[in-house]
Amino acid sequence: MAQVGIVMGSDSDMPVMAKAAEILDKLGVSYEMRIISAHREPDVFFSYAKTAEEKGFKVIIAGAGMAAHLPGMCAAIFPMPVIGIPMHTTSLGGQDSLYSIVQMPSGIPVATVAINGGVNAGLLAAKILATSDSALLAKLKHYTATLGEQVMKKDARLQEIGYQEYMKK
Repeated sequence: MAQVGIVMGSDSDMPVMAKAAEILDKLGVSYEMRIISAHREPDVFFSYAKTAEEKGFKVIIAGAGMAAHLPGMCAAIFPMPVIGIPMHTTSLGGQDSLYSIVQMPSGIPVATVAINGGVNAGLLAAKILATSDSALLAKLKHYTATLGEQVMKKDARLQEIGYQEYMKK
């Protein structure tokens, strides 16, 4: 049974949403991924959001661009956490998406990550789930430790070869 719903309004959002799925895969968190447009198929969207709790979802990650109503509408219907990912747009660079998602009315919160922040959305969903899952918490701690190790390796290489050679990679 999926613990996380990943939903996007368009397949053009897939490269960003895939990053959320990839981190959930790495951490062993189950999810269901869908393409559903709140604007073009409102009945399908409403059914999705209305049945998400009974499907076992504990968190929904919703990505949207431009008017970006998908995360807010999920939060209006789904009673548990919703994480919004504002998509980069060509006209306003994703600021339109960001403002649309982050400016929710009082009582309908949406946790919002950076523009195109698929990895952080996946990590935030995992962290929410880890509040009641010690095995997942251990995986998150290990993931964080590996990030630090990667930085130390990069610095060691820089110290060894100097910045000019390092820049050639």
